[in-house]
Order: sequence, then C-alpha cells, then structure tokens
Amino acid sequence: MTQTPHSATFERFEHLTEILPDEVVTHSLVQDVTLASGKTLALITLDNGHDHTRPATLGPATMIELGRTVEALGARAAAGEIDAVGVTGSGYVLAAGADLSAVSSLREEAQGRAMAELGHAVYDQFPTLGVPSFAFINGTALGGGLELTLACEYRTVSTGAQGLGLPEAFIGLVPGWGGVYRLPRLVGPEAALAVMIENPLNNNRSLGGAAFGAAGGADATFEPADFLEQSLLWADHVLTGALEVTRPHAVDPSDPAVAARWAAAVAKGRALVQAKTSGAAPAPGRVLDILEANRTLTQPESAELEVEALTELMATPAFHNTVYAFLDLVQKRGKRPAGAPDKKLARPINKVGVVGAGLMAAQLALVFAQKLKVPVVMTDMDQERVDRGVAHAHADIDKQLSRGKISQDAANRTKSLISGSVDKSVYADADWVIEAVFEEIGVKKAVFAELEAIVSPECLLATNTSSLSVTEMAAGLKHPERLVGFHFFNPVAYMPLVEIVAQPATSQEVLATAFVVAKNLRKTAVLVKDAPAFVVNRLLLRLMNEVQEAFDNGTPAGVADGALAPMGLPMSPFTLLAMVGLPVAQHVSETLHTAFPERFPLSANVQRLIDAKITSIWAKGEDGSVSVPASTLELLEFGDAPLTGEELLTRTQDALALEVKTMLDEGVVAAAEDIDLCMILGAGWPMFIGGLTPYLDQVGASERVNGSRFHG
Repeated sequence: MTQTPHSATFERFEHLTEILPDEVVTHSLVQDVTLASGKTLALITLDNGHDHTRPATLGPATMIELGRTVEALGARAAAGEIDAVGVTGSGYVLAAGADLSAVSSLREEAQGRAMAELGHAVYDQFPTLGVPSFAFINGTALGGGLELTLACEYRTVSTGAQGLGLPEAFIGLVPGWGGVYRLPRLVGPEAALAVMIENPLNNNRSLGGAAFGAAGGADATFEPADFLEQSLLWADHVLTGALEVTRPHAVDPSDPAVAARWAAAVAKGRALVQAKTSGAAPAPGRVLDILEANRTLTQPESAELEVEALTELMATPAFHNTVYAFLDLVQKRGKRPAGAPDKKLARPINKVGVVGAGLMAAQLALVFAQKLKVPVVMTDMDQERVDRGVAHAHADIDKQLSRGKISQDAANRTKSLISGSVDKSVYADADWVIEAVFEEIGVKKAVFAELEAIVSPECLLATNTSSLSVTEMAAGLKHPERLVGFHFFNPVAYMPLVEIVAQPATSQEVLATAFVVAKNLRKTAVLVKDAPAFVVNRLLLRLMNEVQEAFDNGTPAGVADGALAPMGLPMSPFTLLAMVGLPVAQHVSETLHTAFPERFPLSANVQRLIDAKITSIWAKGEDGSVSVPASTLELLEFGDAPLTGEELLTRTQDALALEVKTMLDEGVVAAAEDIDLCMILGAGWPMFIGGLTPYLDQVGASERVNGSRFHG
C-alpha cells in the first residue's frame, strides 16, 4: 500500500494540525485491486496502526491526508487509470467519528468553522470523482465515519459490524459533514430520525450491520469472514452492469407524500427532545432545524447550515461539558476506576447464585448468564416464586430473540444456564452469590448468616442493597472480608453503572474480583465508601426531597415539578418518584433521615399517599395532561410558604452543591469526577450539563454554598 503525495488544495486547513500536534493520525493507505472483470478499484484503507483499543478517528491531519488521497484518485480516474474507488477500515473499525480531543481544542470560532468546512471539502469529492465510489463498512462507523460512507455512491456492510450511527446530538453537535442531508434521502425521514435523534437520546444507542442494511443504509450485507472479498466481487458486478442496485427505502423530498412524512418525523423528533431534555440541550434542536430546512435545499445549501451549526455548537458550554462527561469520564475514568485493586488479585467466577427470584433477581440472573456465560441459580421461599423468576428471565431472552438481538442458539444456551431451587444448598459450589431480597437490614443479615454456612470458603458474597449499611451486614459473619456491595440500577440490562461498596473488612481480592466481574458484565464500576444510600440515591433523594418539601409547603404541583426543567433531566421529580415507587423512595429517605436528619426531612404527605396505596402524585388525563386528583389533594396537608420555580431551582442547586461537598469531605468517592460518572451512568444525568459538578460550578451554586468551584 502507498500513501498519497502532498497536494496544495488542502493547505488552508493546515493550521488546524498545529492545534493538535499529538493527534493519532489515521492514514489513508491506497492499494489498486484488480477485480475479476479486469477493472481496477483503488481501495483506501483507513488505518491508525493501533488495534481496536484505540479505534481510528478523524482529526485534522487525518482528514487532510484523506482529502489529498481522494483528490489524487480523482486525477487518476480522469486519466483512465482506475475504474472505481473504495474505502474501508482495518480490523473492526472503519472510523469512530471525529477526534473529540481535537474538536474540543478548537476554541476560536474560525478554527471551528475550518474543521466543519474541512469535512465537506473532503467528502464532497466522492460524488465528483468521475468513477463510482464504494464504502465497504467493515466495522464501527460513527459520526463522521458514517458520513464518509454516505458520501460514497454505494455501500456494503458486514453483519459483524457494531456501532453504526450519527451520535452527534448526544455529544452536543450536529452531523455536520453531510449526514443530515444524505441519510433521510437514503433511508427515509423516519429511520433517519431514529439514527440522529432517538438513538442518541436513548443512552447513545447505535445500530449493528444487519440492522443498518435492513433500514436501507447499505446496498448489500455480507458475513464478516469474507466480507471484503464478497464486497469487491459485488462491486465488480455493479461496475460491469451484471447487478442493478435498487433502493426501496430511498425517498424524493419533493414528493408531497414524502414531505408530509418529513414534517411528521420532525414533529416527532421535537416532542422527543422536549420529553428527554426539556428543550435544554441545544444540539438536538439544531439537528431537527437542519433536517426540517434541508428538505427543500440543495446539498451545498444544507452544508452551509451544518457548518454554521457546528461552528456555534463547538463554542458552547454544552459541548465542552459533553466532552468532559463522555471523553474524560465515561471513556477514560470509567475504564480506569479510581481505587480498583490490581485485577491479577481477582478470583475466577464459574458459578453464580442469586438469592431471591423477584423481578430484580431475574434481571440479575439474566445479565450474569448472558455476559459471564456461567450457570446461574436463583432461590426463593417456594417453588411458585422460583418458577416465576426463571420464567421472567426466559421471557426476556425470548423478547431479545424476537427482536433479532440474539440468535436462537444464543437464546437456548442462555436459558440452559439459568435455573432455580428452593434449597440454598445449590450454592455450595458457587463462586459468587448476590442477594436481591427485601430491603430490610435484618432480612439481609439473616440471608448472609445462612449462606455462610453453605458456601465454600472461597465464595464471594455480594449485596445489591440500594441504601443499607454493608458494614452492618458484615457484622457477625465469620468471614466479613468476603462481603462487598454490588449495587445495580434498574433496569439492570440497560443501566451501565455498578456502585461497588467496600466495607472496612472487604479484602483486596474480593474487591478486585468485584471490579473484574463488573467489567465482564460490561458495566462501569465506581468504588464507593459504605455511606447511607451511597452516591446516586443520596443525591437523587436530596433533589427529590427539596422539591417535595416545596410542594408540602404550598408550592403548586406544576411549579414544584417543573422548576428543574432548565437542568434538562431525563424525567421530572414527581415522575421519578412514581417510577422508583413511593415506598422505595420513602424507605431510602428514612435511611438518610436517620443519618442526616437536618438535610433529609421525611415527608408526611408521601407517607399519607403510601398509606392510601396511591402510587403517584400526578394522574394523567385522556389528553395526556397531568394533574393532582382532588381525591389525592384531600389527603394532603400544605404549608403557606410557596416558592417560585426560580427560587426552587436555586434552592435545589445549592442543596446539591452542599451534598456533593459533604460527600467528598466524607470520602464517599475519590473525586468530584466520580460523582459525575455515577450520576451520568446511574441516573441518566445529562452529559450536556457535564454530569453534576460542572453544572453546579457554572450556575454559581458551588461558590454560593461552598466558597469555591469543584473544578478549576
């Protein structure tokens, strides 16, 4: 393979490389491939020289080299030397999008504009090469990586490819290199909306190769074993005319029927953005603005909107907060957790026990069986409960199968790993047993005392408690060193955080094993001191208690529940309270009230609702509106000190700033970054506000309450 010689066309972008001199450059390596028909395809392979642990990204030096490579191939095409151009990646990655480190370094408006224009300057060459262009999507293609494939005339995709999407709305930008224009015309506005808005705002989901092909994103789909060979053969058939490519999902925006679909998709997107972020995140709305406008625009006109949006968004606090949250926390700190012992100390786990067979226990059993691929056995007090728990886990597997997420073989294997019993002696040969029983300290202590008489000396014991003292659970055990807190969040399959709670006696071997197990479960683990409600629940309850107290003191329900909308939280406090369950929230509040009575008062109104078996403050009307029913209001007692929404927002900000500072002083976690990581991954806290502590700094709460910022 050869690299392309220097060209003057892209010199106006060279200054960008000086801003990031340490960029890991993804090179554009060119190889002429003689196809079966005798035609020549110049194949560009994107390769940064690293394996999948450092996937190829698109920084300024990378893009300039790619631009010059494509420019040179255009000259070769004009000279009749080549018949087609193809682009693919190495290993399991085509390109994982723009280099966020590079983009976040572009602090000046002119620099941001230049980076936005660079992408268009490179990609806009593909449609004008003079010969057909092919993208062979071998693996991950995110953001600018996927936009590169959309700029090509034809696409194939590997069924083994994972991570295909346009996640820019998630990271505070827009798909600024042609994606907003090209994708809806290729797959239809509805599917494009899912890729650009729905998936990013749903924990940044992405598509696999088969799903992308089925949606119309690729013209052909091949198995990974011989993907490139089959793609080249397919391209040859296209070039010779032996194969005619049809695109049933492609649309013409000028068609009145398509225009109606386009408008409906935009409207759906705006409703989703409002529901997910309360309209507080700037990027998703800009994506929809461009999508709405470009239905009647040319591609160059749409490109002007994309460049303008990128230039503005790259300068916003929301984008830089997201880079901190996503790159510094999730991608870096989350993979190197503070306080984790050497993984070499970890013990092997070949069998798992789950005490309990309720819904949470069934979720735990499923995630352990699927990810660790070891036998998992649940126990409960009677066979009916056990059978129900196993059936629930099996039903989840069937649901995954019906949605095409797993194969029939994988479904059968996982089902065979999950069993149940009424006899805890089945744990005698287990290496790890986790309890998911009633959240009452006496019940949990009794469970562990019983287990200790059954399990082997090497077996680890774990509790999934959400707020209770792990230290107290360990008290009285013969071997307290093997007990660790391992707190999942609901739903277990989707929430990526595990709070690992070390009580004073927890051994380093047990702690190391807990971190390795979390990693093997594909969860992000944060080491947490054994303190009431740990991190996420303590902060959520502080927030919810401030809102509840304001409501109890006479603040109208709509004002109280809507006061935090500027934070862009995934759900309002009253909605969260109903989802968690009033009894569960009150139970955690009681734990916190016992420990910190001055900061966590108990709500008599919440207890009245629980006693009346009312599950939510709000009731939804037929038109979707919410209100507090008169029958509910009759049960409640209110004070005469209402707050405005602005007053409650400020009070809540200050309460959170104080609680975070208190937790850091107590050593609940190692640093403010761990607070943010927990809130992002355990509570769905918005990345565009940076998690929590950058937000508290930026709104002034940190200095109002603590006299200093959490971050410099």
